[in-house]
Amino acid sequence: MHDLIEGVAQFRREVYPAKAELFARLATAHRPRTLFISCSDARVVPELITQSEPGELFVIRTAGNLVPAHAPGTDGVAASIEYAVAVLGVSDIVVCGHSACGAMTALAERHDLSAAPAVAEWLRHADASVARTGGAQDAQRVDALVRENVLAQLANLATHPSVARALASGSLTLRGWVYDIGAGGVEELGAARPDSPAA
Repeated sequence: MHDLIEGVAQFRREVYPAKAELFARLATAHRPRTLFISCSDARVVPELITQSEPGELFVIRTAGNLVPAHAPGTDGVAASIEYAVAVLGVSDIVVCGHSACGAMTALAERHDLSAAPAVAEWLRHADASVARTGGAQDAQRVDALVRENVLAQLANLATHPSVARALASGSLTLRGWVYDIGAGGVEELGAARPDSPAA
């Protein structure tokens, strides 16, 4: 915790003064152009990877960068998607998976998650991706699952009414990325396939 407190002090001393005008504008305006959905993994930092300034990305982070398909009722992921698209009017949504993803590794290697039942239940949103990568082995299976999962989550995004409306009007683009932690590169996978079933 001491490191975090010192980080805040350093931010106030060195970073904030250099960007005071930006923060003054952000205090009264919130107009990000991109919704960035990434994994909760601490090694994946969307603003760092994209070199974005504060206010440029609206970020949702979930274990395994999972996006449940639209369903009745509300949840935090669905509400954040709807807010970004219908209220903020983002023009792009990026779903970003990454190398060595713990969630995808657990699924690919069939880890015992009985001690983490909430995690196990959440990861069911990747069941379709797991089924589509059943033939790959070991590290190749994890890599294949990371990629397939990004595509499946793009398909899930398209089931959300606000996203479907924006796609139909041409005001929104969906993009799939895979970030390589060790190499620092980003591979663009493209948009969800129209025939992809929801995960």
